Amino acid sequence: MMNQYLQLIALLEMSITCAVVIIILLQKLLKMPFPLAARIAVVLFLGNIFFWPLGMSLELPLSAYVRGVIGELSMVTMLILWSSLLPSAQKTPLGFKLSVALIAVVFYPLALGFGMFDPYAWGYNFIGLLIAVIVFAILCGLTGWIKGIWILSIAIMAWAVGWHESANLWDYLLDPFLAAWALYSIPNAILLKRREKAQSGYLFRAG
Repeated sequence: MMNQYLQLIALLEMSITCAVVIIILLQKLLKMPFPLAARIAVVLFLGNIFFWPLGMSLELPLSAYVRGVIGELSMVTMLILWSSLLPSAQKTPLGFKLSVALIAVVFYPLALGFGMFDPYAWGYNFIGLLIAVIVFAILCGLTGWIKGIWILSIAIMAWAVGWHESANLWDYLLDPFLAAWALYSIPNAILLKRREKAQSGYLFRAG
């Protein structure tokens, strides 16, 4: 019974995530933000399409096939995606992306066996990792990214109550897609700042 409940939660989360990703891609493609009411309506519509079995030749919901291919996303990834549709959504700061990228570059090689210890094991009731995450959340708040506090707090609470099948805290905090997004975003952010600086210099150039 509990396993079925967790599977249902996972399919619902993946259905919403798929819907949110499609909206983000449509907004980027059309180069215009949708009104909040339209975003909610599209999420509900697409979420239902991904959640319920469509019949025909598909025995499972579309979200089950997506989940089977990409696996389960971390709470941090999902919350960053979902919160991006809010009208007052804060941009994810570069410092957070840098932190995620540095952690991922160190974490994944070691977790895959390239080293003398496995940091993934720290995710099983290791108080040190939990304290580090709490301190990091506080730092997010001190730098003005309040959304970061909520995201990490919800991720910790989800892990504490066993919201997902995994009992490892890392699986609630980090996944390959979050790492890839951070690594991809950093050079883009640097190039964008250089471009803005160059344009600003051009606009205020004498003569």
